[in-house]
Amino acid sequence: MRKVCIAGNWKMNMTPSAGAAFAAELAKAVKDASVRVVVAPPFVTIGSVVKALENSSIEVGAQNMSDQVSGAFTGEISPEMLKDAGVTIVILGHSERRAIYGETDDFINRKVKLALSHDLDVILCVGETLEEREGGKLEEVLKRQIVEGLKDVSADSMENIIVAYEPVWAIGTGKTATPDDANSAHAFIRNEIEKLYGKSVAESLIIQYGGSVKPSNVKDLMAMEHIDGALVGGASLTVEQFAPIVRYNK
Repeated sequence: MRKVCIAGNWKMNMTPSAGAAFAAELAKAVKDASVRVVVAPPFVTIGSVVKALENSSIEVGAQNMSDQVSGAFTGEISPEMLKDAGVTIVILGHSERRAIYGETDDFINRKVKLALSHDLDVILCVGETLEEREGGKLEEVLKRQIVEGLKDVSADSMENIIVAYEPVWAIGTGKTATPDDANSAHAFIRNEIEKLYGKSVAESLIIQYGGSVKPSNVKDLMAMEHIDGALVGGASLTVEQFAPIVRYNK
């Protein structure tokens, strides 16, 4: 049985003080959660959120990470820094990193392998743009991002990988793939993982959906066979929105 993971990606929101106050309030609101819960604050907010959640089961993740351990890389954050700050999981390959900052599959793959080598779990984001979807390239894009993003990642390491399917056209737009469309994409991803790693790894893989997830649609999405969680953006910034998503099965 796959354990559901609900992750909140705060993006460039929440100062350290605001993040700590929010985290403390969220912990109270979801203390009975039966799913894995992750929040991913901006780098400067991580420390205050870790402290606010020290008596909670909520995990703290990072939104990105360098592909290097240390050195002359101004502005970058290493896996060792994240670990020491209390981070347990890192989001890599988010569509905004790909589209705005030009991150390639090869670059993302280097980050994935480095994160795993430092005992960090990884949420690997994959997904198509509207142009790619309308051009019939959905499966081509997903296959490339999966194969290249997981290149040289062992089957044993896959237990530390979550894949997040995020159709780029549905992120922050209010548009959401229908549950059936999302489930179909998730099924395709699971099938590609089976080709790479075998049926047992594919069946145990957690695949999140990301793209305008909100309290009003989370139950329908989570009812789908191949959807095992959510990577939540805007709706993760208020307790009123995020707590009902985390507690969708209550």
